[in-house]
Amino acid sequence: MSLTGKVAWVTGGGTGIGRAGALELAKMGARVVVSGRSMQTLEETAALVKKADGKVEIRKLDVADKKAVARAAAAIEKKHGRIDILVNSAGTNVPNRSWDAVTIEAWESVVRTNLDGMFYCCHAVLPGMRTRRDGLVINVSSWFGKVVLPLSGPSYTASKFGAAALTESINAEEGGNGIRACVICPAEVATPILLKRPVVPPKEEQDRMLQEEDLGRTIAFVAAMPARACVNEIIISPTHNRFYASGRVIDQKKK
Repeated sequence: MSLTGKVAWVTGGGTGIGRAGALELAKMGARVVVSGRSMQTLEETAALVKKADGKVEIRKLDVADKKAVARAAAAIEKKHGRIDILVNSAGTNVPNRSWDAVTIEAWESVVRTNLDGMFYCCHAVLPGMRTRRDGLVINVSSWFGKVVLPLSGPSYTASKFGAAALTESINAEEGGNGIRACVICPAEVATPILLKRPVVPPKEEQDRMLQEEDLGRTIAFVAAMPARACVNEIIISPTHNRFYASGRVIDQKKK
């Protein structure tokens, strides 16, 4: 399916899953607007999209800033007249994440980005989609939005479970308005967020994980489905799934 003429807004588009998703959507013909907190990484993404003959724009943004999100969405819609696809890929965690280490400030920083920021972006684009009676929201959650393990910490776990529920609430309320939403729940993906683990997995383990381009293709698959089809949820994991293979919690901090 061609996405020519579509406008896709990708948050967290400077690195990892967001970058890969932006690249794949651009290859399908969409005009992609990438947002993130780092101009350097956004420019790197833009260069990759342009190299693939895609159309791309940059809007520096911290999704935890609700007023900035509203301004960004309004600016995109003013310039292009629409936002057809929203990909919420902005996410974070903290190294000191367990109950005996996490601070209130750390909790707030994770939840504000992973859940509040996702809500702000959805809230900003839904009115336009509702008016056009068409639109697609893709929210990137996590394996830890389905399974509770100590590795992710309470703030990340709560935010990712919340992301899954938020996504399905869009389908429950807005499906009749032609809007569909998909939550993607990947297990371990070799992206920069691994550097925030209490123990960073070694390279040989990262090489066996999902790679960011695998998630880019997953996002493209959802975007390519016809408007009549809603892919509510995708759970995707490495064939060598360490959460299964080890039979125990991995990469925990040493006591």
